[in-house]
Amino acid sequence: MRYIYLMAIPRYRSADAPALLSAGFRPFFLAAGLWACIAMVVWVLMLRGVVALPTAFDPITWHFHELLFGFVAAAISGFLLTAIPNWTGRLPLQGWPLGTLVLLWVLGRAAVAVSAWPGPAVAAVADLAFLVAMLTVVLREIVAGKNWRNLPMVIALALLVAANALIHVGVLENMTAGETAWIDVGKRLAIAVVIMLISLVGGRIIPSFTANWLRRREATALPVAFNRFDKATLGLSLLAWAGWIVADLTKVTGALLVAAALAHAVRLVRWRGGATTPEPLLWILHVAYAWIPVGMALLGLSAWMPELVTTAIHALTAGAMGTMILGVMTRATLGHSGRDLTAGKGTVAVYLLVQVAAVARIVAPFLDAGYAPALDLAGTAWILAFALFVALYSPLYVRR
Repeated sequence: MRYIYLMAIPRYRSADAPALLSAGFRPFFLAAGLWACIAMVVWVLMLRGVVALPTAFDPITWHFHELLFGFVAAAISGFLLTAIPNWTGRLPLQGWPLGTLVLLWVLGRAAVAVSAWPGPAVAAVADLAFLVAMLTVVLREIVAGKNWRNLPMVIALALLVAANALIHVGVLENMTAGETAWIDVGKRLAIAVVIMLISLVGGRIIPSFTANWLRRREATALPVAFNRFDKATLGLSLLAWAGWIVADLTKVTGALLVAAALAHAVRLVRWRGGATTPEPLLWILHVAYAWIPVGMALLGLSAWMPELVTTAIHALTAGAMGTMILGVMTRATLGHSGRDLTAGKGTVAVYLLVQVAAVARIVAPFLDAGYAPALDLAGTAWILAFALFVALYSPLYVRR
């Protein structure tokens, strides 16, 4: 069975443009790494009162928005623009059409940062332009290639557009009436969509990559292939996330989230991650997926223990999203650049640093006097992880 993005891109057209614009993963993975680092530096400085952006967003909403719709959206875009030619057999987006998408992404970051100047409505239009353009490109390619099995990616992008729009509406509402309900719904929708994407795509590529690696070592015990249990897990997760988005945390949604977390944990065990310890490019994907049941369980338990909400959110964002994005970006970059699919010491350091960041952030609320030092450690480790990623991998993006 062929899973998404396991094949090499069939061919590239000759593009009279910089090497950076010769493939979708190049500018967007680089942008994701840079923005993950820059946005966190700005956030730390904002917390210390050193920086005050002229933005209509409150600091916490800006922090969330720029990591989800800046960093995560760039990583998803790089993945999709690289994977789509594999799904459709069509030529990838290259050159200045690709450069236009990158400029729209940059415009969104700038518009949100200075949104108090032109006004939040103008900033919303500028920021939404990127995801709407990405949605248009992906829909066009999937329809042109009649690749109907990957229509869920179009739905996911459409929901991310909706989530981003809800946050912008909430910013306007907050400025006029002091209400944040739309912002909260937009945040929940964004988290749910990204975690469902990781559950879907990760659930395909992780066992497949693991099985291929184990076969080359003549192992007899292989990961369990995608089956009805996986479909049931995704269905239960979809139900739990929908309940959380609509009703927030209730006893029912809490129970659904905990049940889905247990199903994801069982799913992960079936993939034989323990056998991949010799290869960091593989075990990091298993570690990334492990953050999903951890985060969902904590979020579900928050229905009874509200103090766990912040911990749960950071397990899902810094833990699952941050780790999976680094795992996929490093592997895809090495593979599409013709390098050996093995992680060097620098890449392993990147993986370990992002784990330090995630763990420090989720335990910080429980450390009392250690709260501030734990936050400093989390921010520093995150910045170092992505700065090192950029240092190691940027040469592969800017050279042919």
